[in-house]
Amino acid sequence: MHEELPNRQKNNWSRVLSVFALVVVLCFSSAASQAEQGTTADGMATALKALLAAPHRAEQESVRDQYRHPVETLTWFGIQPQMKVVEIWPGGGWYTAILAPFLKERGLYYAAIFQNAQPFKDKLAANSDVYGKVIVTELISPEKTEVAPAGSADMVLTFRNVHNWMNRGFAEDVFKAMYRALKPEGILGVVEHRGNPAGPQDPKAVSGYVTEEHVIKLAEAAGFRLVGRSEINANAKDTKDYPQGVWTLPPVLRLGEVDRDKYLAIGESDRMTLKFKKPAAQ
Repeated sequence: MHEELPNRQKNNWSRVLSVFALVVVLCFSSAASQAEQGTTADGMATALKALLAAPHRAEQESVRDQYRHPVETLTWFGIQPQMKVVEIWPGGGWYTAILAPFLKERGLYYAAIFQNAQPFKDKLAANSDVYGKVIVTELISPEKTEVAPAGSADMVLTFRNVHNWMNRGFAEDVFKAMYRALKPEGILGVVEHRGNPAGPQDPKAVSGYVTEEHVIKLAEAAGFRLVGRSEINANAKDTKDYPQGVWTLPPVLRLGEVDRDKYLAIGESDRMTLKFKKPAAQ
């Protein structure tokens, strides 16, 4: 025979069980969320690695993976396949060969080129299966600065270009253009040849090297907030004091056969990898 518990005891037990159940649910939700994030990051890395081995990439592009760390870099920036992503001045399209197919099905990829960039356009036209959905825009300050519809992009990326903008005298305008293109809380990812912080920054960046603090200053002046620094693309062998600036190193090797083995042993430049965020709308 079971005795009935007094009402007060029954109410206490009910409260205890409710609290216990809530704790279990919260713990499970937290673990599930962490597991999902880990799976997502792993999934992004797996998808990007597969693209590195895809047949549309040229051999001369693949040999530079060891210096550019594209999987680690894009994963750290937080790229997702459903994003709208703008790449500023993609040059010959080295990152385009990764970003375009990655974003093709669910996202959108804008390539904001400098003037005509005919070799880049030829690259796209030669393989419409991979590049058929790329949207080409132009960034030439001050005439053309709308790299994508204002407030539409989830992410803007640029690789080794800040020194070019400084040399042409419109770095401030480019950072403002990137800011305009991003949604509130959108991400700006910057990779650039890293200059010696102990020396003064040449405003024209003739050597190709720019200090981290100068890049951060340019970004913050446009309204961005620095949210992370990474050493993914660092190279401690780079002494940054070469006769032909950063172009003394591979892949350019501007001195030709002079000390070629020495510069090949150094590898490509030491690079900063910075992540900025456009603040949420007020």
